[in-house]
Amino acid sequence: MSQLPQLPQRLHHYAFVIRDHEANRQFFEDVLGLPLVATWCERVFNTEVQREVAYCHTFFGLADGSALAFFQFAEDEMYERSKAVYPQIGRFQHIALKVDRKTYDEIAHRLAAAGVPRRQTDHGYCLSLYVTSPDGLRVEFTVDPDDVETVNAIRRADAHTELARWLAGNHESNNLERAHS
Repeated sequence: MSQLPQLPQRLHHYAFVIRDHEANRQFFEDVLGLPLVATWCERVFNTEVQREVAYCHTFFGLADGSALAFFQFAEDEMYERSKAVYPQIGRFQHIALKVDRKTYDEIAHRLAAAGVPRRQTDHGYCLSLYVTSPDGLRVEFTVDPDDVETVNAIRRADAHTELARWLAGNHESNNLERAHS
């Protein structure tokens, strides 16, 4: 198969089930500074439980028009049946948002001021700040290095050969830029 002739334009939204819209709003809007841009309250027939369920769906906007979206159900049972389940090592499941350095620093400042735990990692190909929402959504804010186009061109050129190498059992790192500690 070949690549799509027209790739998807952008992420529309990433949806996540939460327990408490207000705690979530405070985290994403008041702490991180992402604006609440839409709230949809609905009742729909759910085929999994064979009855109508009520939920509220909120959207927090990003610069390109995409959004982080969240569902809160009226019934605790629907939350329990729909919430994200993380493996024992859950740090690998996350959403990453690209920001510029000024925004990265502002988010780091906001998190520190709110006393929210965070972790920073220099991957070499980007600098990342990780934080976890009240319901466990891991969010990464990432800043590209000055030479991002060069780095991306290298990885684009060898993406298939590097994947084949790794799948064949050679698990050596190809990230020579990562800061080692």
